Amino acid sequence: MRALTSLNKRIASCITCPRLVTYRQAIAQEKRKQYRDWTYWGRPVPGFGDGNARLYVLGLAPAAHGGNRTGRVFTGDRSGDWLYEALHRYGFANQATSLHKDDGLVLSDCYIGATVRCAPPGNKPAPEEFEACRPYVREELRLLRNVRVVVVLGKIAFDHYLKASREEGQRLPSPLPTFGHGVVYRLPWNVTLIGSYHPSQQNTFTGKLTRPMFHSVFRMARKAVKEG
Repeated sequence: MRALTSLNKRIASCITCPRLVTYRQAIAQEKRKQYRDWTYWGRPVPGFGDGNARLYVLGLAPAAHGGNRTGRVFTGDRSGDWLYEALHRYGFANQATSLHKDDGLVLSDCYIGATVRCAPPGNKPAPEEFEACRPYVREELRLLRNVRVVVVLGKIAFDHYLKASREEGQRLPSPLPTFGHGVVYRLPWNVTLIGSYHPSQQNTFTGKLTRPMFHSVFRMARKAVKEG
Protein backbone atom coordinates (compact mmCIF):
# COMPACT_ATOMS: atom_id res chain seq x y z
CA MET A 1 0.00 0.00 0.00
CA ARG A 2 2.89 2.36 0.67
CA ALA A 3 4.11 1.92 -2.91
CA LEU A 4 0.60 2.58 -4.25
CA THR A 5 0.35 5.74 -2.14
CA SER A 6 3.70 6.89 -3.51
CA LEU A 7 2.53 6.22 -7.07
CA ASN A 8 -0.64 8.23 -6.52
CA LYS A 9 1.36 11.17 -5.20
CA ARG A 10 3.52 11.10 -8.32
CA ILE A 11 0.44 10.92 -10.54
CA ALA A 12 -1.16 13.91 -8.79
CA SER A 13 1.95 16.05 -9.34
CA CYS A 14 2.58 15.09 -12.99
CA ILE A 15 3.11 17.96 -15.46
CA THR A 16 4.32 15.92 -18.45
CA CYS A 17 1.67 16.98 -21.00
CA PRO A 18 1.50 20.79 -21.56
CA ARG A 19 -1.88 20.73 -23.31
CA LEU A 20 -3.51 18.81 -20.47
CA VAL A 21 -1.90 20.96 -17.79
CA THR A 22 -3.21 24.13 -19.44
CA TYR A 23 -6.69 22.72 -19.93
CA ARG A 24 -7.21 21.20 -16.48
CA GLN A 25 -6.00 24.39 -14.78
CA ALA A 26 -8.21 26.60 -16.95
CA ILE A 27 -11.27 24.49 -16.12
CA ALA A 28 -10.40 24.67 -12.42
CA GLN A 29 -10.34 28.47 -12.62
CA GLU A 30 -13.39 28.98 -14.83
CA LYS A 31 -15.56 26.34 -13.11
CA ARG A 32 -19.13 25.48 -14.01
CA LYS A 33 -21.86 27.73 -12.63
CA GLN A 34 -23.35 25.14 -10.26
CA TYR A 35 -19.87 24.44 -8.83
CA ARG A 36 -18.72 28.03 -8.39
CA ASP A 37 -18.28 27.48 -4.63
CA TRP A 38 -16.02 24.46 -5.19
CA THR A 39 -12.26 24.51 -5.02
CA TYR A 40 -11.48 22.36 -8.02
CA TRP A 41 -8.80 19.67 -7.76
CA GLY A 42 -7.35 20.74 -11.14
CA ARG A 43 -4.57 18.13 -11.18
CA PRO A 44 -4.05 14.60 -12.50
CA VAL A 45 -6.45 12.18 -10.82
CA PRO A 46 -4.87 9.14 -9.11
CA GLY A 47 -6.33 5.65 -8.98
CA PHE A 48 -8.73 4.75 -6.19
CA GLY A 49 -9.68 1.63 -4.30
CA ASP A 50 -8.49 -1.47 -2.49
CA GLY A 51 -4.78 -2.23 -2.79
CA ASN A 52 -5.54 -5.95 -2.45
CA ALA A 53 -8.19 -5.86 -5.16
CA ARG A 54 -8.90 -8.79 -7.42
CA LEU A 55 -10.97 -6.55 -9.74
CA TYR A 56 -9.34 -3.71 -11.71
CA VAL A 57 -11.58 -1.27 -13.61
CA LEU A 58 -9.94 0.83 -16.31
CA GLY A 59 -11.65 3.91 -17.73
CA LEU A 60 -10.65 6.60 -20.21
CA ALA A 61 -9.92 9.91 -18.43
CA PRO A 62 -11.34 12.21 -15.74
CA ALA A 63 -14.27 14.45 -16.65
CA ALA A 64 -13.57 18.20 -16.66
CA HIS A 65 -16.20 18.85 -13.97
CA GLY A 66 -16.13 15.35 -12.48
CA GLY A 67 -12.78 13.94 -11.40
CA ASN A 68 -10.99 17.17 -12.31
CA ARG A 69 -13.27 18.91 -9.82
CA THR A 70 -13.42 16.33 -7.04
CA GLY A 71 -9.97 14.74 -7.26
CA ARG A 72 -11.31 11.19 -7.32
CA VAL A 73 -11.75 9.06 -10.40
CA PHE A 74 -15.36 8.72 -11.66
CA THR A 75 -16.61 10.99 -8.87
CA GLY A 76 -19.08 13.82 -9.35
CA ASP A 77 -20.34 13.01 -12.85
CA ARG A 78 -23.01 10.82 -14.44
CA SER A 79 -20.56 8.16 -15.60
CA GLY A 80 -19.53 7.77 -11.98
CA ASP A 81 -23.17 7.53 -10.93
CA TRP A 82 -23.54 4.49 -13.19
CA LEU A 83 -20.23 2.91 -12.20
CA TYR A 84 -20.53 3.17 -8.43
CA GLU A 85 -24.17 2.11 -8.46
CA ALA A 86 -23.13 -1.07 -10.31
CA LEU A 87 -20.15 -1.68 -8.02
CA HIS A 88 -22.39 -1.30 -4.98
CA ARG A 89 -24.99 -3.65 -6.43
CA TYR A 90 -22.40 -6.41 -6.80
CA GLY A 91 -20.60 -5.91 -3.49
CA PHE A 92 -17.54 -3.93 -4.56
CA ALA A 93 -18.56 -0.62 -2.94
CA ASN A 94 -20.16 0.28 0.38
CA GLN A 95 -22.49 2.85 -1.18
CA ALA A 96 -24.04 3.56 -4.55
CA THR A 97 -23.19 7.27 -4.79
CA SER A 98 -19.96 9.15 -5.35
CA LEU A 99 -20.18 12.87 -4.73
CA HIS A 100 -16.80 14.01 -3.38
CA LYS A 101 -13.58 12.63 -1.90
CA ASP A 102 -14.86 12.69 1.68
CA ASP A 103 -18.30 11.16 1.11
CA GLY A 104 -17.45 7.89 2.85
CA LEU A 105 -17.19 5.75 -0.27
CA VAL A 106 -14.98 2.68 0.22
CA LEU A 107 -14.21 0.07 -2.42
CA SER A 108 -13.76 -3.57 -1.48
CA ASP A 109 -11.79 -5.96 -3.72
CA CYS A 110 -11.83 -3.33 -6.51
CA TYR A 111 -9.42 -0.68 -7.79
CA ILE A 112 -10.15 1.93 -10.47
CA GLY A 113 -7.65 3.53 -12.85
CA ALA A 114 -7.70 5.50 -16.11
CA THR A 115 -5.71 5.40 -19.33
CA VAL A 116 -5.12 9.18 -19.06
CA ARG A 117 -5.08 10.92 -15.68
CA CYS A 118 -5.90 14.51 -16.68
CA ALA A 119 -9.18 15.81 -18.08
CA PRO A 120 -8.61 16.24 -21.84
CA PRO A 121 -10.22 18.87 -24.10
CA GLY A 122 -13.30 17.40 -25.75
CA ASN A 123 -12.78 14.17 -23.78
CA LYS A 124 -10.20 13.22 -26.44
CA PRO A 125 -6.61 12.67 -25.30
CA ALA A 126 -3.92 12.94 -27.96
CA PRO A 127 -1.86 9.84 -28.90
CA GLU A 128 1.23 11.18 -27.13
CA GLU A 129 -0.82 11.77 -23.96
CA PHE A 130 -1.89 8.13 -23.91
CA GLU A 131 1.75 7.14 -24.29
CA ALA A 132 2.85 9.45 -21.47
CA CYS A 133 0.23 8.05 -19.08
CA ARG A 134 0.50 4.35 -19.84
CA PRO A 135 3.46 3.85 -17.45
CA TYR A 136 1.06 4.71 -14.62
CA VAL A 137 -1.30 1.94 -15.70
CA ARG A 138 1.65 -0.44 -15.95
CA GLU A 139 2.85 0.44 -12.47
CA GLU A 140 -0.65 0.04 -11.01
CA LEU A 141 -0.88 -3.41 -12.55
CA ARG A 142 2.50 -4.38 -11.08
CA LEU A 143 1.53 -3.16 -7.62
CA LEU A 144 -1.97 -4.68 -7.66
CA ARG A 145 -0.64 -8.20 -7.44
CA ASN A 146 -3.96 -9.87 -6.67
CA VAL A 147 -5.83 -8.69 -9.79
CA ARG A 148 -7.55 -11.58 -11.55
CA VAL A 149 -10.37 -9.75 -13.36
CA VAL A 150 -10.13 -6.58 -15.47
CA VAL A 151 -13.19 -4.64 -16.65
CA VAL A 152 -12.37 -2.12 -19.38
CA LEU A 153 -14.80 0.72 -20.06
CA GLY A 154 -14.70 1.38 -23.79
CA LYS A 155 -12.57 0.26 -26.72
CA ILE A 156 -9.79 2.75 -25.99
CA ALA A 157 -9.29 1.39 -22.47
CA PHE A 158 -9.51 -2.16 -23.87
CA ASP A 159 -6.73 -1.50 -26.39
CA HIS A 160 -4.52 0.30 -23.89
CA TYR A 161 -4.87 -2.42 -21.28
CA LEU A 162 -3.56 -4.91 -23.84
CA LYS A 163 -0.72 -2.54 -24.81
CA ALA A 164 0.24 -2.08 -21.16
CA SER A 165 0.18 -5.85 -20.62
CA ARG A 166 2.39 -6.45 -23.65
CA GLU A 167 4.86 -3.79 -22.45
CA GLU A 168 4.94 -5.60 -19.11
CA GLY A 169 6.14 -8.72 -20.91
CA GLN A 170 2.86 -10.61 -21.14
CA ARG A 171 2.30 -12.83 -24.19
CA LEU A 172 -0.86 -11.64 -25.94
CA PRO A 173 -3.17 -14.20 -27.53
CA SER A 174 -3.24 -14.62 -31.29
CA PRO A 175 -5.49 -13.44 -32.77
CA LEU A 176 -5.72 -10.44 -30.48
CA PRO A 177 -8.89 -10.07 -28.40
CA THR A 178 -11.39 -7.71 -30.01
CA PHE A 179 -13.53 -5.26 -28.10
CA GLY A 180 -17.26 -5.64 -27.63
CA HIS A 181 -19.75 -5.12 -24.84
CA GLY A 182 -19.87 -8.20 -22.65
CA VAL A 183 -16.96 -9.99 -24.33
CA VAL A 184 -14.94 -12.18 -21.96
CA TYR A 185 -11.38 -13.40 -22.54
CA ARG A 186 -9.30 -15.64 -20.33
CA LEU A 187 -5.79 -14.28 -20.83
CA PRO A 188 -2.62 -16.39 -20.56
CA TRP A 189 -1.44 -14.57 -17.42
CA ASN A 190 -4.46 -15.79 -15.42
CA VAL A 191 -6.59 -12.67 -15.87
CA THR A 192 -10.19 -12.57 -17.08
CA LEU A 193 -10.72 -9.54 -19.34
CA ILE A 194 -14.29 -8.22 -19.68
CA GLY A 195 -15.30 -5.50 -22.13
CA SER A 196 -18.00 -2.91 -21.50
CA TYR A 197 -19.27 0.14 -23.29
CA HIS A 198 -18.24 3.26 -21.38
CA PRO A 199 -21.07 4.69 -19.23
CA SER A 200 -20.72 8.09 -20.90
CA GLN A 201 -23.81 10.19 -21.54
CA GLN A 202 -23.24 9.64 -25.25
CA ASN A 203 -23.91 5.94 -24.66
CA THR A 204 -26.43 6.04 -21.82
CA PHE A 205 -28.65 8.83 -23.19
CA THR A 206 -28.91 7.15 -26.59
CA GLY A 207 -29.67 3.71 -25.18
CA LYS A 208 -26.51 2.15 -26.58
CA LEU A 209 -25.76 1.20 -22.96
CA THR A 210 -28.63 0.38 -20.60
CA ARG A 211 -28.42 -0.32 -16.88
CA PRO A 212 -29.19 -4.02 -17.33
CA MET A 213 -26.39 -4.24 -19.91
CA PHE A 214 -23.98 -2.49 -17.55
CA HIS A 215 -25.04 -4.55 -14.56
CA SER A 216 -24.46 -7.73 -16.53
CA VAL A 217 -20.78 -6.84 -16.86
CA PHE A 218 -20.30 -6.52 -13.11
CA ARG A 219 -22.36 -9.61 -12.46
CA MET A 220 -19.85 -11.46 -14.68
CA ALA A 221 -16.99 -9.73 -12.89
CA ARG A 222 -18.28 -10.84 -9.49
CA LYS A 223 -18.65 -14.41 -10.72
CA ALA A 224 -15.13 -14.39 -12.24
CA VAL A 225 -13.64 -13.00 -9.02
CA LYS A 226 -15.29 -15.79 -7.01
CA GLU A 227 -14.00 -18.42 -9.40
CA GLY A 228 -10.49 -16.98 -9.22
